[in-house]
Amino acid sequence: MPELPEVETTARYLDERLRGSVIDSARVQWARTVHCPSVRQFCSQLAGSKVLSVGRRGKYIVMCLQHDKNQPQFFLLGHLRMSGSMEVVARNAVASSHDRVVFALRGGRELRFNDPRKFGRLYLVESPNVLLSGLGPEPLSSEYTVADLAKALAGRRSRIKPLLLDQTFLAGVGNIYADESLWCSRIHPLRIADSLKRDEVGRLYRSIRRILHTAIKYQGTDIGDSVVEYGNYSPRVYGREGAPCPRCRTKIQRMVVGQRGTHYCPNCQALSPRSR
Repeated sequence: MPELPEVETTARYLDERLRGSVIDSARVQWARTVHCPSVRQFCSQLAGSKVLSVGRRGKYIVMCLQHDKNQPQFFLLGHLRMSGSMEVVARNAVASSHDRVVFALRGGRELRFNDPRKFGRLYLVESPNVLLSGLGPEPLSSEYTVADLAKALAGRRSRIKPLLLDQTFLAGVGNIYADESLWCSRIHPLRIADSLKRDEVGRLYRSIRRILHTAIKYQGTDIGDSVVEYGNYSPRVYGREGAPCPRCRTKIQRMVVGQRGTHYCPNCQALSPRSR
C-alpha cells in the first residue's frame, strides 16, 4: 500500500499539473470507487469546478476545489489503497481497462484514477475533516517534536511496530517505513512502546523523519505495483529476508507482527528479555 512518501510524491505531481485547471466532467467506470456522495452527485458537483491546490494528509490525497469565488470550497479526497494511482494524460492517450474514474480537464487533458485491485476510494466532501480529523500527527510537520513522540509512547503497552502503523498514532507511516525506521534506530519491532529509553525515543524520532525525507527525495519505493513512477528509494531491510544487514552483515529475518510481514536484523535490533 502506498505510504506517506508515495502519496506525497503523487500529490506533488498532481499539484504541479492540476493547479488552476478546470474539471469539465467526470466519468465513473467502477461505481464503488466513489465512496460518497452518489455517483450522480459526484459527477454533477465536479463539473465546472476549478482545482485550487492538491496536497496530502496522512495517506490521503487532498484536492481543494471551487466553482467560483462566491461559492464555498469543497474537497476531493483520494485513498490509493493497494494499487491505486493517478495520472494526468492527453485525452487521446491509450485508455486502460483499470481506469476506474476519468476526469476530463479543460484544454484536452484527463486525470485518470487507475486501480487494478479496485480497493482505492474517492470522497467528495464539504470539509476534509470528515475523514481526516481522527488522524494522528504528521511526522514531518515542524510542529511535531521528539517530546510529542515521547509523550505519545508513555504508558503504551503495545508493541512498537503495530503502534507505528496505527494512523491515529502517527499519520502516513506504513509497513515499509516502519521497518526501515526501526532498523535505522536499532529498535526491535516487538519492543513494548513504553520500554523505550529517552535516547531510543530520540533515535526513533530522527530515524522516522530522515527515512521519510529520503524516500520522498527518491519519489518513494517502487515495489513493482507502478503506484509511483520512478520510485527509487531502496529499502535497507524491508523485503530483504535472507540478505545481509547493511550495517553488520547478519542475515535479515522476517516475522509476522500484528498480521504484517516485518523485516529486521536480529543483531542490530536485539530484543532483551526485559524489553519483551
